[in-house]
Amino acid sequence: MTFKHRAIVDTIPAYKQGKPAPAVAGQRSYKISSNENPNPPLPSVQKAIEDHALDRINRYPDMGGWQVIERLAKDYEVGQDEIVLGCGSTEVITQLTNLLAGPGDEVIYPWRSFEAYPIIVSGAGATSVQIPNRPDGGHDIDGMIAAINDKTRMIIVNNPNNPTSSSVSDKDARRLMEAVPSDVIVLFDEAYIHFNTAPDTSVGMKLYREYPNIVVAHTFSKAYGLAGLRIGYGVAQPDVITGMRKMSLPFGVTQSAQIAAIASLDAKDELMERVQGIIGERGRVVKALREQGWDFPEPYANFFWLPLGDKTAEAAARFTAKGLSTRVFDGEGIRISIGETEANDRVIEVCKGLKADGIA
Repeated sequence: MTFKHRAIVDTIPAYKQGKPAPAVAGQRSYKISSNENPNPPLPSVQKAIEDHALDRINRYPDMGGWQVIERLAKDYEVGQDEIVLGCGSTEVITQLTNLLAGPGDEVIYPWRSFEAYPIIVSGAGATSVQIPNRPDGGHDIDGMIAAINDKTRMIIVNNPNNPTSSSVSDKDARRLMEAVPSDVIVLFDEAYIHFNTAPDTSVGMKLYREYPNIVVAHTFSKAYGLAGLRIGYGVAQPDVITGMRKMSLPFGVTQSAQIAAIASLDAKDELMERVQGIIGERGRVVKALREQGWDFPEPYANFFWLPLGDKTAEAAARFTAKGLSTRVFDGEGIRISIGETEANDRVIEVCKGLKADGIA
């Protein structure tokens, strides 16, 4: 059947979810393709959902998520009118893009980066201006600055960058902000900020207090392990938040997600211990691969990037054969999430074989 629709839809790539763990006889398989937290929700978070959410799913949630907003506003020392919720930070970014950009407008962002960016920008009817990453996987700040023109409505900084896991320095972030017109919004997408151990990294909330044209997007999906519940938030000036709320999906953040978010904030110290465990595992894997002779960008998220070029497909098949699903970018490389200890051990084993066979 044919139907009338917006022509731009035909140009939008469909978002591809990370593949599930492949079935391999005789061994456990692991999904390390979606940057998920391998740890289950804390018992206290599960109990909060059971006690306060399960018997209320016949009712609509608080559309504004005001209890979560009140808590976040207190933690960040900002006004409640400076925070908006979304079903994941992806929806927050969608709200902002729909508010700022449309036909004839441009949105600048690094590439390769988060695969949802071109989908969101095209969905708004705007034009993507993709600035290729530097050879080390980091943002080309000079290229982003050079791309600014009268059509620019937003610039996205992805820190750490997905999929290269590179960090954006405070110096580079400030250099960008000094070059951006004051009426152009700069979005700092910090989905993986809790894993960022770069000593010189930019911090969106610190910059936000100095530059009024910054929006910061965070999520509970990664460090807090609530990917399945879909809740994130944005911090921005009140007039921007007012506009973003108009663009938000009504009742998009469920009551279960809101309750889990508050319980997670209450258990932040315990959850951050888990984050440190993931960071430790990342360091162990990176050390082992460096010793094997691998050269790849230093990772600052809960994943790392193997730039394999035309060897990507062959390498990906090796991981699949060993019961590991990875995020494959044909002809470019493979993104590998830090998972359970056994999964990480198997990654090290596969990478050793790739090196030995000259595939890397």
